[in-house]
Amino acid sequence: MVSDFRDFFSTAAADYRRFRPQYPDALFRHLAHICTAHDLACDVGCGNGQASRALAGYFRQVTATDASAAQVAQAEPHPGVTFTTAPAETIPQTDANVDLVTVAQALHWFDHHTFFAEVERVLKPGGILAVWGYRLLATDNPALNRLLEHFYHRVVGPYWPPERQLLDAEYRTVTFPYSPLEAPPWRMESHWQLPHLLGYLQTWSACGEYQRAHGRNPVREYQPQFATAWGEPQQSLSMRWPLTLYLGRKPLNPQPGARS
Repeated sequence: MVSDFRDFFSTAAADYRRFRPQYPDALFRHLAHICTAHDLACDVGCGNGQASRALAGYFRQVTATDASAAQVAQAEPHPGVTFTTAPAETIPQTDANVDLVTVAQALHWFDHHTFFAEVERVLKPGGILAVWGYRLLATDNPALNRLLEHFYHRVVGPYWPPERQLLDAEYRTVTFPYSPLEAPPWRMESHWQLPHLLGYLQTWSACGEYQRAHGRNPVREYQPQFATAWGEPQQSLSMRWPLTLYLGRKPLNPQPGARS
């Protein structure tokens, strides 16, 4: 867990917006379906607002917060979304006012104890907490998959912040505040050419840490190997990221001292 915010993404905020994959709209439809009201959703750790804008199609109002001012500055404005720079541990909402709190690819950076206390404070009784993340992508190209595994674990592996281990463990070690709801499996899918994949790899926090340590860009160093594994330079390949998803509902009548 993180006690003090460390911004790994400000220097790559524009690339983050350009190269990160998109969440499936079916996920947001499902979240809207299980919510009993659709007045207000809060997207915490919003980054450039990818999930925030998608939520605006299902909720009357969306507030989106991120501790990184550079990430918020890269957010594309949306009439249904209010973007604010704020730490996850201080949600700028009144008590029992929120129908849905979402965290997309960000929970591993939060102080969980403080954040979950804030979730409990702002959610309406019966409100939903939805947390999801994704790990290493896979393709239909075995050689490329092997190189991605090597690059992820061996080349930049030592430079992942320790919080990343929570995501690699699919958040199984996180003690969530509410009993989990059943959720169908989800995944993201994209078709990319090689330059897009290389741009995406450069948004990894571990790549930035590697470059700060060695003065060299690891993606550029491995670009020839990726080009060889890719094959035909102009082809597009299918990319897939399985999503790890937690859903929990705040009880209508919580019992003091009891786990929800």
